[in-house]
Amino acid sequence: MKTLSIRTILAAVLVVVAGTALSASPVSKERMKQIDKKIDVLLRKMTIEEKVGQMTQVTIDLVSVGPDGRHEPHAIDPAKLEEAVLKYHVGSILNVGPAGYPVEHWREVVTQIQDCAKKSRLGIPVLYGIDAIHGATYTGGSTLFPQPIGIAATWNTELAKGVGDVTALEIRASGIPWNFSPNLDLGRQPLWPRMWESYGEDVNLAIAISEAYIDGMMGEDMSAPAKVAPCVKHYAGYGYPFNGKDRTPAWIDERMMRQYFLPPFEAAVRAGVPTVMANSSEVNGIPGHANYHLLTEVLKNEWGFQGFVDSDWRDIENLHTRDHVAATPKEAVRMAVMAGVDMSMVPLDYSFYDLLLQLVKENAVPVSRIDDAVRRILRVKYLVGIFDAPYPDASLASKFATPENTEFNRTVARESITLLKNNASLLPLKKNARVLVTGPTANLLSSLNGGWTITWQGNEEDRYPKNKPTILKAIQEAIGDGLVVYRPGTTFDAALDVKSAVAAAETADVVIACLGEKAYCETPGNINDLTLDDAQLTLVEELAKAHKPIVLVLAEGRPRLIHRVVGKADAILLAYLPGMEGGHAIADILFGDAVPSGKLPFSYPKYPNAITMYDHKPIEAADVNAYDPEFPFGDGLSYTTFAYSDLSLSSKTLPRDGSITATVHVKNTGSRPGKEVVQLYGRQLYRTISPPTRELKAFQKVAIQPGETVTVSFTLTPKDFDFVGLKDTRVIEPGACELFVGPLSEGFELK
Repeated sequence: MKTLSIRTILAAVLVVVAGTALSASPVSKERMKQIDKKIDVLLRKMTIEEKVGQMTQVTIDLVSVGPDGRHEPHAIDPAKLEEAVLKYHVGSILNVGPAGYPVEHWREVVTQIQDCAKKSRLGIPVLYGIDAIHGATYTGGSTLFPQPIGIAATWNTELAKGVGDVTALEIRASGIPWNFSPNLDLGRQPLWPRMWESYGEDVNLAIAISEAYIDGMMGEDMSAPAKVAPCVKHYAGYGYPFNGKDRTPAWIDERMMRQYFLPPFEAAVRAGVPTVMANSSEVNGIPGHANYHLLTEVLKNEWGFQGFVDSDWRDIENLHTRDHVAATPKEAVRMAVMAGVDMSMVPLDYSFYDLLLQLVKENAVPVSRIDDAVRRILRVKYLVGIFDAPYPDASLASKFATPENTEFNRTVARESITLLKNNASLLPLKKNARVLVTGPTANLLSSLNGGWTITWQGNEEDRYPKNKPTILKAIQEAIGDGLVVYRPGTTFDAALDVKSAVAAAETADVVIACLGEKAYCETPGNINDLTLDDAQLTLVEELAKAHKPIVLVLAEGRPRLIHRVVGKADAILLAYLPGMEGGHAIADILFGDAVPSGKLPFSYPKYPNAITMYDHKPIEAADVNAYDPEFPFGDGLSYTTFAYSDLSLSSKTLPRDGSITATVHVKNTGSRPGKEVVQLYGRQLYRTISPPTRELKAFQKVAIQPGETVTVSFTLTPKDFDFVGLKDTRVIEPGACELFVGPLSEGFELK
């Protein structure tokens, strides 16, 4: 088996491409030439009003029935729609609305919009966008997968690609060609309420999982009936706020930005992603929507990105109202457009259109900049195929939310769940065990799904499907109602009937305490303390007095601190936000119908003020600064055991123009089949910028039968040991290096 690192792949792509970013995608140069010729013709025909309209994006609320557009049942208001499309020439509409709609209604909505667009002078179709973060979020009955942090926990790129495949199909079945996903912000600030939208703290893991997911969404041709255009977000540095609160400042110097936060975006751009959403916050005092250096100098000029940059919700207006870098709303529009924003998510009025039109007529924004933005937008519309096929494909309905998709969803959720503790092999439980189920996440689907589920916050439990089981109901299905007692014990932050729960524990064989977070998304998810709510920790402490084995099941979007009760639990399952099949998947793991194989995509902290990443520096590895998480990055147990042996290198030197192969044997020494994530780490002992103590270089997930030994090989090049040097560019320095796999290590010399 052979796995190339992401940087090695990226380097190869760059050698082949040596051109624009979209040329790195499967789109042929000839097709790009044909598209650009069509755009040339359109641009010559377009008025300045039509061009500015293409740069304007509004919410569906603005064209829907009702004073705020949120009347239920939902309906498009034809007069409002004509105003948007025929008067203001809007280029894009996005979804908000009160909740998700049935797939049939979505097709009606998109058809109405495109019918209206056909009435326009040039017949340019409207690009509809949606936040389909873990499936077709706003389409009723869709396949809703584990949230991205759970996909990362599978460490399985094949599953990630499959999630992209299914998500794209079900979005397109809804008539929607554009998805505001994936979120490529690294999850290196565990307080951040969008941590669960990330792929964890490591650069290479995030790149590998996101590239696979993007490949699934785009395929070889994003204009294909079951493919969509992804939009990566939030470029860049949004996910590392200093105080952990959403949309608050980050302080990231150029070297750190290029070492950690830009590579996932660059890899996505090189892979052909056609749209990028700007950072909704600020870095080093510069709001993301006014950051000319990142949006134009790096993204468009340095990387050659030929797609378009979309703003986030009201963030151009925020340059004036919130960020105070623009003295007027008009100046905010000028600043954002000149920084490199091509499309404005206004989204509740036409102020952007009016102000930008004024700026162009006053020569404050040159027509050349407008033409550049519109060319980029039209290019994406051609690439996603809506000029030729603007209407929903009704034939996709038969492939929407199929039993096969549901079963695949269950498989993904199973592989995401991470077993962090299992004293005396308590798990899997016997199916004749008498079980107490308790805790605030036990009987809520919203806690298994989190935000971006049916509604923005995902917290309206009554809107969830009745045919999907909570953890409690899945356990009842697995072993029978008669063996299960349910006592809520506590809400998320207040005691209910703790005494009743403890009394029930005394007659049970095992206690399953379901803890975690209520559903949230973005700023409403801000917290002041990473520690799990006291009421939940107290519940576990009281349950421990019954002296029965306790299994903790954690349904949470970020690693809430549980150090107080780790010693009182006999087993701990981290479920993350496992999606609509999460209840089934958790029960499958608890009772042995599936073997856990998830691994942590982040370091799980032990203390509130000891937030250290796994790839910490040597200065952080000594004395009181030592890396001491509750559970380390990459950790995760199984119901079987694996032994590593015979790590060998093909050479003891790695020449500047060569490669080196590391080979290791992995044996399943237990009695059950299992999957192991073989993780290859490396480090350079000395270099001009202090090196991390270790970095993930490559990984591979392998299935191994009991008694079987597999051989896993990884090939690395010097590029895998490059870093951002003193001049903020990537360099490779010779010196001694080490590789680590499991408990084994080997050294070599980088020449």
